[in-house]
Amino acid sequence: MDWLYTLVPGLETTAGLLSLHPPGWGGNLLRGALASLQIAAGAFGMGLVLGTFGALGKLNGGPVTRDLLSVYTTVVRAVPELILILIIYYAGTDLLNQALRAMGQRPVEVSGVAAGIFVLGTVQGAYATEVLRGAIQAVDKGQIEAGRAYGMGPITLFRRVTFPSMLPLALPGLSNLWLIATKDTALLAIVGFSELTLETRQAAGSTRAFFTFFLAAGAIYLTMTLVSGRVFGWIEARYRRGEAGPTRGHP
Repeated sequence: MDWLYTLVPGLETTAGLLSLHPPGWGGNLLRGALASLQIAAGAFGMGLVLGTFGALGKLNGGPVTRDLLSVYTTVVRAVPELILILIIYYAGTDLLNQALRAMGQRPVEVSGVAAGIFVLGTVQGAYATEVLRGAIQAVDKGQIEAGRAYGMGPITLFRRVTFPSMLPLALPGLSNLWLIATKDTALLAIVGFSELTLETRQAAGSTRAFFTFFLAAGAIYLTMTLVSGRVFGWIEARYRRGEAGPTRGHP
């Protein structure tokens, strides 16, 4: 490796800064990346649950349910994520502790991971509601009517007919939501959660090697995106297996 360090000046210093062992900061970046993925996965899962119930509520709920869900999706999608994070994180924690005091309980310190998942999951749920609602509406009505003709109840009909048919239609949108979730974890640095961006800022501030560490963080985010794209592409291909392809015209 000595010849490579000679050929590329500064490479040895960069390798030392990004080493996985102290005094390198590579281990810190990887721990931050894992924390980001943990929060993104939790928020994405929570968003799917909220989005499923939200989509079904908008399509099949009563007027009050539809109005409340419309307010939820409109407000969350209109207000910047950073503002929502600050409101939900600080105001939500304060309201929780006030409720506990009113019940004679001790205040609690909310876990950073739990708070991050809840905040980003709330945001994800609003977007997932619209993605899943559009996918459900795109399902062939004939399949729904056929399921009802066979005597399927609402839950069975959704599980055996609606869900398998709408999933391939929803996957491109859900893939984008996952990528948004991974990048939105960077916003949690403002509330002091040690995800990838905060770890990068700390490493860069301590060593003054801003370009090195932010370039490394960008490479990690890019790797997450490429791997995620492959995974969602495989899932989409699996669920689209057996679908009729486009008909080619004959000359």
